[in-house]
Amino acid sequence: MDRRDVGLCLVATAAALVCVRLGVWQLDRLGERRARHAEVRAARAQPAIALTGLGLPADSARQRRILVRGVLDYTYERVWAARSYQGVPGVHLITPLRLPDGAGVLVDRGWVPSPDARRVDRAAFREPAETVEVAGLAWAAPRARGDVDPRALAESLPYPLLPFVVQWLPPPERSSGSPVRLPAPALDDGPHLIYAVQWFSFAAIAVVGTAFLLRQRGKARDAGS
Repeated sequence: MDRRDVGLCLVATAAALVCVRLGVWQLDRLGERRARHAEVRAARAQPAIALTGLGLPADSARQRRILVRGVLDYTYERVWAARSYQGVPGVHLITPLRLPDGAGVLVDRGWVPSPDARRVDRAAFREPAETVEVAGLAWAAPRARGDVDPRALAESLPYPLLPFVVQWLPPPERSSGSPVRLPAPALDDGPHLIYAVQWFSFAAIAVVGTAFLLRQRGKARDAGS
């Protein structure tokens, strides 16, 4: 084995080690994701919280099922822009719900179509009655860029606001003219396992490919001697 072969071995070994480390990192991320999902499943499995007013912290509400009755306040409704559904651009309508004690909680009433994913005739998607009963799932905002954050809106409303949003879950049958209620976010493993397999495959290719190349070069040297 000459100096070039040694250098090739060192480069291949370094590349394989980097790929293996990246594969292990993806497996670690998969484990973290599964641990978080286990916590979410446990929270969703608990009895629903009957919400009547202030006093429920965001950490205690996160991923819990919520039952709440109140009056929708369309005056302070917000639009969560750039939300697509089945490939169609649209928005979510985030509406304060006035609670029996006078406080409010933001309710994600669901998705409605919007050609530019920003503007929509909100009046066309009001509920049949202002007083509604909501069975939903609480999430602490912001979940993603562009989310409507109760903490940022608290000072602009004339009544106190709970620090989380209730996603209105779909009933057995959709009401005509109302927004599309979306189910709770799915809890899947994501792409981490696939990425881990890819990185381990790259490591194997680096090792096996280098071994094959060295063998061929060895044969060529033997043939030429």
